[in-house]
Amino acid sequence: MSYSTESIRNVALAGHPGAGKTTLFEALLQAGGAVQTAGSIERGTTVSDFDPVEKQRGHSLDAAIASTDHAGIHLNLIDTPGYPDFRGPTLSALAAVETVAVVVDADTGVAYGTRRMMEHAKARGLCRAIVINKIDHEGADAARVLEAVRDTFGPECLPLNLPADGGGKVVDCFGASSGDSDLGPVGDWHQKIIDQVVEINETVMEHYLDLGEGGLSGEELHQAFEQCLREGHLVPVLFCSARSGAGVKELLDVAEHLFPHPGEANAPPFFKGVGEDAKPILAVPNAKAHVIADVFKIVNDPFVGKLGVFRVYQGTVRKDTQLFVDDGKKPFKVGHLFKLKGKDHVEIDQAIPGDIAAVAKVEELHFDAVLHDSHDEDQIHLAPLNFPRPMFGLAVEAASKGQEQKLATALHKLSEEDPCFQVEHETETNETVIRGLSDLHLRINIDRLKDKYGVEVKARPPRIAYRETVAGRAEGHYRHKKQTGGAGQFGEVFLRVEPLPRGGGFEFVDEVKGGTIPGQFLPAVEKGVRQVLHDGAVAGYPIQDVRVIVYDGKYHSVDSKEVAFVAAGKKAFLDAINKARPQVLEPIVELEVNAPEQHMGDISGGLASKRARISGTDSIRGGEIVVRAQVPLSELEGYAAELKSVTAGRGRYSLDFSHYEPVPGNVQQKLVEAYKPRHEED
Repeated sequence: MSYSTESIRNVALAGHPGAGKTTLFEALLQAGGAVQTAGSIERGTTVSDFDPVEKQRGHSLDAAIASTDHAGIHLNLIDTPGYPDFRGPTLSALAAVETVAVVVDADTGVAYGTRRMMEHAKARGLCRAIVINKIDHEGADAARVLEAVRDTFGPECLPLNLPADGGGKVVDCFGASSGDSDLGPVGDWHQKIIDQVVEINETVMEHYLDLGEGGLSGEELHQAFEQCLREGHLVPVLFCSARSGAGVKELLDVAEHLFPHPGEANAPPFFKGVGEDAKPILAVPNAKAHVIADVFKIVNDPFVGKLGVFRVYQGTVRKDTQLFVDDGKKPFKVGHLFKLKGKDHVEIDQAIPGDIAAVAKVEELHFDAVLHDSHDEDQIHLAPLNFPRPMFGLAVEAASKGQEQKLATALHKLSEEDPCFQVEHETETNETVIRGLSDLHLRINIDRLKDKYGVEVKARPPRIAYRETVAGRAEGHYRHKKQTGGAGQFGEVFLRVEPLPRGGGFEFVDEVKGGTIPGQFLPAVEKGVRQVLHDGAVAGYPIQDVRVIVYDGKYHSVDSKEVAFVAAGKKAFLDAINKARPQVLEPIVELEVNAPEQHMGDISGGLASKRARISGTDSIRGGEIVVRAQVPLSELEGYAAELKSVTAGRGRYSLDFSHYEPVPGNVQQKLVEAYKPRHEED
């Protein structure tokens, strides 16, 4: 390896689906000499989309990494999925790069995915660039798209080059001050970008005003440009056609001369400590310092086992290096070190600060693990990425008996690879529930269970986690008496139930006087009550927000036993609940919908049909609205597909649990009736 940290450029290609990220990824690898011929999505020959499901569907489902050496730089490229269903791998890539190049389709212009990735990159403090692709397409309108970019993201978006000859080539407008382009005279845009760059730094501005552009040294201009990128004062816009190659070589040149190396970008947000005591620390790209690296991707490879892909921030990782994972006490030895080229693994001797590498067969590795070589670096972590909450769920079970453990292992591996794919075991409903960002997201993972791990599953919507409570006060009584020929069973319990405020949980109160129930039997009474709390009384769901007061009872000196008072407590509690106006409670969630403002009516009407209470709407930049509402969770089954349909795929939503409240009478009646047959069978 002959490159240094100063020659490394880490760039993620991101943006809306269909903008041409994968094709540009291939074109850059070809222009840099990493591949002889650019791969084709149609033929399934791309470096990045090597997964069989990706080839079948014709678009990226996971982030892919490859590198190329060109004109003195080592460029690590990450191709990310555009579809919002697969945001986990896309956002994970932000933890590994200094620059995010957001690719825009010159035909369709600024789309929801464009705005989303610009927002994520800005929030992370990353340098941003916009690459307008497909400039040679028949429907391309470079002027219109550039205007839309500047309207949406601000006047700090300025072109470094411009299309010319109908998109057949690009011309420089940063280094050159004259010439013609498809967007008018080069000099006009040249002056705008120079003015934008020099105003970031007072010294550079003074030199510029005194001496003009010719009086500025190349170093001064470069430093001012880097400062503009770091502070978001400039978002460079570049034009290209990945298909024809127009502008691709120029994009590589911009990466070489203008994109930041790991020592020039904003410092990565590392912290040391736990919780509120965590303090920011500086990871310095010094090859001789202690190692600090972050695992941003996990791959479970059938040939090399678990592969942890990491970005080195400090120190040098070499073969045979001893590394700790997080705060682990036992280090692992780096047996083999790899660079990735799509599905291929190229063995290397070392990874220097700023580089991206991988290590295999270390089971302790997980997403966002910090690797280090000294306990001085214990309790260090990167600021967490802001992943969307997985809100779509399916209950799954193995289609064939005997494959339960195989299914559990496969689900664990899939969840390791995607931070937005989660597996939960719902104890209340005794279901294994997979959660993701959409139905498509979950169906793709179900396909992978079959294709990659040989496990077929049956899937269905998960049961809603309803609860039960009481609306009034009532008394209950039960005498348990049983004779079996020898010693019998006897226990009698009198108790009261009353509601607690929502969220009050459960209280068990002993008001027995005179020893009518001896103290040693009161835990048995509570045990019987808690059985009902767990199993439910009217619809089979756990009971909450209730106080139980045991105030009287009877016992027998010979026949009274724990089992008798468990049964008496259980039946007395059921008796009281049935008299205390039992209610079924349903989970209410806070729903936030983002969509283009022209769909406001459709969204509001759809929510009204779901018993939603709209709490507010706001307009945001880019012609979008945010609708906030409280909605019963049970009403949101299928909402992802519904929202996608009414907004042409541009709407998105997030959920947060709010509270429980009683279901309408007709809903409660259905739930109670559905429970009766199961209750009778039990």
